[in-house]
Amino acid sequence: MTELAERFRSLHVPGRPLLMPNPWDAGSAKLLESQGFQALATTSSGFAATLGRLDGSVTREEAIAHSATVVDAVSVPVSADLENGFADEPDGVAQTIRLAVDAGLAGCSVEDFSGRDDDPVYDAGLARERIAAAVESAAGEIVITARCDALLHGVDDLGEVTARLQSFQEAGADVLYAPGLRELDDIRSVIESLDRPVNVLALPGGPTIPELAEAGVSRVSVGGGFAWVAYGAVVNASRELLDQGTYGWAQTGAVGGKAARAAFAD
Repeated sequence: MTELAERFRSLHVPGRPLLMPNPWDAGSAKLLESQGFQALATTSSGFAATLGRLDGSVTREEAIAHSATVVDAVSVPVSADLENGFADEPDGVAQTIRLAVDAGLAGCSVEDFSGRDDDPVYDAGLARERIAAAVESAAGEIVITARCDALLHGVDDLGEVTARLQSFQEAGADVLYAPGLRELDDIRSVIESLDRPVNVLALPGGPTIPELAEAGVSRVSVGGGFAWVAYGAVVNASRELLDQGTYGWAQTGAVGGKAARAAFAD
């Protein structure tokens, strides 16, 4: 395992969650590193937005090249959102993981979302095989996060989500993740059913970081959240300029400009 991957793994401590924001380009990655975050992760939705596209429209080649760009921009470990591994079959997922290793990533996530409207989540058996293939291909060189997306796609069954995460654990995943978990009791239940670190997505109205720490969470990520904050700031500034003809937005711009100049000085 590389030094960065080993460092990334060591940052996953139950009850002392790693706060891992998701930059969408090299500049936002350098900015977030300058704020003191110890690890970063790419965001598929945020990166797609930089290309003027919706989530799910990025190719494997584009995602890997983007990941390498983020890795090169910072000194902290970087994990990549590799969606469903850009393949349905385990062999294709394995190929994606080798590309992730070659890109210098410290980790990556693989989800069980198929991308199909009629059957959005892979069969449980196939989902496990895909994670097993990812783990084998990683050969211990990077941290594999296995992600169950069932809660995001109409499967409101904590038992099924837990069973899937357990199967991913058995397949050798290093970290487990089910975006959509927001109730503390559910989060505790999932954590107690597993013996690997668990990542939780920060959600509006969801548990605070201290509450997640108390529940035993090992990592908290924000997905596309920070990217949408940036887009939201631009929308607000645009509306003020167009509708009011005033420049209150410049105050936020001054904060961003100062931080960027400091982050990019090296």
